[in-house]
Amino acid sequence: MKNEPVLPRKTVLMMAFTAGVIVANLNFIQPIEALIANDFQISKAVVGILAMLTQLGYAFGLLLIVPLGDIFDRYHLIQFMMVLSIIALLLAFMSPTMGIFAVATTLIGITSVAPQIIIPYAGFLAPALQRGKVLGTVLSGLLTGILLSRSFSGLLGSVLPWQQIYLIAAVLDTILLGVVHRYLPRDPRGHHSLNYFSVIRSLPHLLVTQRPLQGATLNGFCMFGVSNVMWSTLAFYLASQYHYGSNIAGLLGLLGIAGVTAAPYIGSMVDHRSPRLTIGMSIGFSTLAFLIFWLIGHWMLGLIIGIVLLDLGTQFSQVSNQAIVQSLNREQSSRNNSVFMFGYFMGGSLGTLTATWAWSQAGWTGVCLVALGFLIVSLLGHLILREPERLNA
Repeated sequence: MKNEPVLPRKTVLMMAFTAGVIVANLNFIQPIEALIANDFQISKAVVGILAMLTQLGYAFGLLLIVPLGDIFDRYHLIQFMMVLSIIALLLAFMSPTMGIFAVATTLIGITSVAPQIIIPYAGFLAPALQRGKVLGTVLSGLLTGILLSRSFSGLLGSVLPWQQIYLIAAVLDTILLGVVHRYLPRDPRGHHSLNYFSVIRSLPHLLVTQRPLQGATLNGFCMFGVSNVMWSTLAFYLASQYHYGSNIAGLLGLLGIAGVTAAPYIGSMVDHRSPRLTIGMSIGFSTLAFLIFWLIGHWMLGLIIGIVLLDLGTQFSQVSNQAIVQSLNREQSSRNNSVFMFGYFMGGSLGTLTATWAWSQAGWTGVCLVALGFLIVSLLGHLILREPERLNA
């Protein structure tokens, strides 16, 4: 163990930065939906469908492209996906009609999965006792990209034509591609001779036969679902309770920086303490957050404290689960990550769907009850499936 090479910090930071820049592509559309609707002369409901297509494309990319990391050299695969992503961004920039833009935004979702190839690659390259910290740092970059992308898009959209956002993103991604080509470590595995369709068919088998993957997927499903329960209804709550607009919801989103900065430390706790402990803490933080939302969310201070706690709970879950997933079979780490992230994404989608329905039926109390349902399921999974006390080397 002492002779294991340490993954250089500058390499880890480069991978984290790359993950953050690429994942930002998914969220550019959200703050500029009104501008797009006005430009194409379409309703807000239709432009909402365009935003959904990005997420739908991402889901299919997770399921059908990320497993390729177990077949192909990941050094080349990451760059290939970046090239496709740049092409999709340029198509969005040049789209003359809504139909072409719909195709472009779907392709942006499909091709922006490189971060989910980078994450298992970082876990593969990192020595066992460094893996949690490395994954925590890479996830910090990913989360920062998600956090800042909406602000970046909204700010530029207020001073430039919205199409320019996609052009600027394509230019930044092209520069980053040169950096990745120069500094990303080569994949020591090279290409494998596995058949693609056999790899895809193996995904259900991996979930059925690996209890730690079951636990991580269920917990990720529930905890990201809980997160989306709040974020999908926060703007409604702010408007009804405080008479604030969506700009305040965006500013409150910056409170997520607490989770971003905590991610590497969470990773160290996973390495040196226990992923079972940190998963339990994730459930505890999120439960406490929604108790505060329900009891004193009508005060802004209560809302702020609850958001910080919820984001910490989400990050404890994400970092811990990624460390568990990447400590399983190293030869199938991309497929394991694909299964986990697909479940994670579907939980978020269900959280959004059920929370918006609950808001229309019972307001903020209904939203908190939906979150309680997700938290109960996560607690049952924690008690029944039982995460490992220690990670595999």
